[in-house]
Amino acid sequence: MLRKPLIALSLLGFSLSGLPSPARAADITGTAKVRAGDAVVIGNTRIRLGGIDAPAVDQLCLNNKGERWTCGIAARDELAKYADGKTWVCHARSIDRRGRTVARCDVGGEDIQKWLVRAGWALAYTRVSRDYEADDAAAREAKAGMWQGAFIAPWDWRERNKKTTILGATKPPDGAHAILLASASGPVAPSPDCTIKGNVNSAGECIYHRPTSRWYAQIKMKISKGTRWFCSVEEAEDAGCRETKR
Repeated sequence: MLRKPLIALSLLGFSLSGLPSPARAADITGTAKVRAGDAVVIGNTRIRLGGIDAPAVDQLCLNNKGERWTCGIAARDELAKYADGKTWVCHARSIDRRGRTVARCDVGGEDIQKWLVRAGWALAYTRVSRDYEADDAAAREAKAGMWQGAFIAPWDWRERNKKTTILGATKPPDGAHAILLASASGPVAPSPDCTIKGNVNSAGECIYHRPTSRWYAQIKMKISKGTRWFCSVEEAEDAGCRETKR
């Protein structure tokens, strides 16, 4: 009974295959608002960085001391810091099933997907592209980013189970699976700027509640109930949630 809500809510960041984009689509340029380690918004265009896969904002990893670590937030924040104030030029490749433009992007003249993978904040998504395999190997060798500790590949984390493979440089301690299979969406918000609550109602709909919502305080954040935290309205709506009517 629990699996459907959890899977529905874990769709954030998923959907890498898409429909072909129009030939000679115009490049998308400007500064970007970073939503996740592989998702940004430029103007009114939502962009999914193609060929890579970064941890979802509520994904947990272990650091090099074996401690619980919100690596999804770290990936998002590192990208935002690196790209701050720089101009993005994104070359559209396709449109995914969530209506996002899948693109390869240059930031300040640098391939940002390559930077993310080499810095260890994303993995090469070899199911769709082998462009960043060498960068994956370099990050693994350098124990960069997520590779410093232990983690589950983002594509596995979205459909995780007890047999999911653990990656990383650190030998996972006892109980690592329990931590890595969990979500940062526990009782406490994973970040001060991720305070929107999402829950599933009796009809199976995902509903999000801003802090000003009438029912906000009454929504108890329990992973077992299919709840999760969102960092923005856009993120909640991207995950298929609608705002509460009260």
